[in-house]
Amino acid sequence: MNGLPVTEIPANISATEPASDPQLRRRAVDIWAARIAVAGVNLTARWPSAWRRRLAALLGDLGWAAVASRRRVTLANLKACFPDMNESQRRQVGRRLFRNLVRATLDHSVLWKASLPDIERHIRIDGLERLHDPANRPLILLAPHFVGLDAGGVRVTTVVHAVTIYARQSNPVWDRWLAHGRCRFIEPVLIARRGADLRAAVRAMREGLPFYYLPDIDGGPSNSIFVPFMGVPTATLPMVSRLARMTGARVMMTVTEQTDEGYVMHVEAPWEDFPGASVEHDTERMNREIERWVRRLPDQYLWTHRRFKTRPPGEASFY
Repeated sequence: MNGLPVTEIPANISATEPASDPQLRRRAVDIWAARIAVAGVNLTARWPSAWRRRLAALLGDLGWAAVASRRRVTLANLKACFPDMNESQRRQVGRRLFRNLVRATLDHSVLWKASLPDIERHIRIDGLERLHDPANRPLILLAPHFVGLDAGGVRVTTVVHAVTIYARQSNPVWDRWLAHGRCRFIEPVLIARRGADLRAAVRAMREGLPFYYLPDIDGGPSNSIFVPFMGVPTATLPMVSRLARMTGARVMMTVTEQTDEGYVMHVEAPWEDFPGASVEHDTERMNREIERWVRRLPDQYLWTHRRFKTRPPGEASFY
């Protein structure tokens, strides 16, 4: 990993007390568990897709039964966003999501180890020509949290030199494994997410690097505005609108769909009339565009994360 182009966004980090012996033992266990998990995933690299699907179905069902906290979050999110579904239907979607998540995890063995021609066959790009702009204008590739997110990110690096925000993992084994896989081809500029300062991304975009950006996270009350998402007032980062206004960037949706045999990365046409009348208007439009894909692929959206963690004042928690 020498020479990896990583830019850290500075943040104030408070000092902590030295870790106690139980904490050290827990960390050692976590590191060994991560090594075993990585080795297990890597073993599936040469398996047929059907074998990974079968294993994912088994492990996904086990996860659905065993990981009660994520199951509760998933069902709470589905209840809020799909009120017309009954409990049985929500559970079916949730169970399929867990299977799809495990499948996406196992598919990292291909993403991280396969040759470039195999990657190109495994992840097809619908709209590839849109990633190439002779004028080299700033570009934001919106990549919402679907299970194919990493597959799309890896495929982008086979085509263009891009910039993206990288969430450092507390476990060093996972951190090295993930960083390696994301830098196998055309090395992206990775910005460590430790603050809200995106000046490094702006500089890269102005140099012509597309920004592969994950827009649908809860940034907390100080960084977000409330706009509807699936009919729910949702704390949403208005960064896409602000970056487009700052840089003149075009904005395109890049949802990566998981299929039986691999993935399809859908690169849509740039949005017209964007940015619009206001940051709020733009952010609401962004959520509507994400909603369109959520309704199309309800069992591939990451309902396991607490998308509605921040609530308007006086509103009860969803979780």
